[in-house]
Amino acid sequence: MDDSVSKPLRPPAEGLLPIRTVSSLTGVNAVTLRAWERRYNLITPQRTPKGHRLYTHKDVERINQVVGLLNQGISVSHVKPLLDQAPGEVLATATRDEGDSWKSHQEKMLTAIEKFDEPALDSTYNDALSLYPVDIVNQRLTTPLLRLLGERWKKRDMGIAEEHFFSVYLRNKLGTRIHHMNQRSNGPLLLLACLPGELHEIGLLFFALAAVNTGYRVLILGANTPLQQIPGVLDIKPCVGVVLSGSAKPARSVIDTELPDLMARLTTPVFIGGETAVSYHDKLERAGLICLGENIATGLQLVNKRLKPNKPR
Repeated sequence: MDDSVSKPLRPPAEGLLPIRTVSSLTGVNAVTLRAWERRYNLITPQRTPKGHRLYTHKDVERINQVVGLLNQGISVSHVKPLLDQAPGEVLATATRDEGDSWKSHQEKMLTAIEKFDEPALDSTYNDALSLYPVDIVNQRLTTPLLRLLGERWKKRDMGIAEEHFFSVYLRNKLGTRIHHMNQRSNGPLLLLACLPGELHEIGLLFFALAAVNTGYRVLILGANTPLQQIPGVLDIKPCVGVVLSGSAKPARSVIDTELPDLMARLTTPVFIGGETAVSYHDKLERAGLICLGENIATGLQLVNKRLKPNKPR
C-alpha cells in the first residue's frame, strides 16, 4: 500500500468519511474510487494509521465533479486537467475522445464474444467497471453491445449462440457481484422484480448492482414475476421499497389492472423503471407508482430521495 501520495492524516474530525460512505453518497463503487486515485490521481484521500482511506466533503464534491464530466462524454484519462476549470471552459476545451474509448472496449468484447472467449470478455468488462460507474458502463458499453447482438443475430450463423453466451455471462457476472456485496451489507432491503411478461432481466440486475454499491441489500425475484405474489413476499421478508422493471411493451392488463391492484394492497413505496416507466409515465403515476425512467443513476437518486429516512449510511 503506497502512502506516498496520501495527504497527512489530521486528527479525526467531523466530516471525514470512510470509502463505503463516499460510495453511498456518490454512487461510485470503492474499486473505481481506488482506480481513480492510483491510476489517474484524481483524488488523494487521507489515511488512518492502518491505511484505511478517509475523505473530506471537498473530496466528495470532486468525485461528483468527475462523474459529471464522465456523463458529458469526457474520457477518464482526460478528466484531471478539466477539474479546476469553470464549467464553460470545460465544455469549450474538453477533448471528447470518450466515444473512441468505448468503441475500443466494445470491439474487444465483441471479438471475445465471437470467439466464445470468456476470460478475454471478463478482462475487458472488468477494466471498464474499474474506471467508470456502473450506470455509465451500462449506458455506453453493455447496453449498446446487447442491442447490437440483438440486431445482428439473424445475419450470423452463430448469432443466437453469441447473444445467449453474452447474456448468460452478464447474468452470472452481475449475480456473483450482487451476491457477495449483499452478504457484506446490513443496509435497507429493496425487492426487485421484472413485470409479468418481461423476460429480460439484465437491466434489473444493473440496477441491483448500483443499489448494493450504494449500501442497499436487494431481494431479486427476476424475470416475469407475478405481481399478485409480491405482497406475500413482503409479508415474509419486509422491504423498504419495491423496484419493478419493464423494457418490453406489457400486456394492457398489467398497466390497467395488475399494477393498480398491487398498489391497493401495499403501503410500501413501489418504483418502476425501464421503457415501461417512460411510455406509461402518467398512467403509472396516477396509480401511485414512482417512475424512475431509464437512467440507473437518476433512478437510484429518486429511490434515495423517497426513502430518505432509511437511506444507507
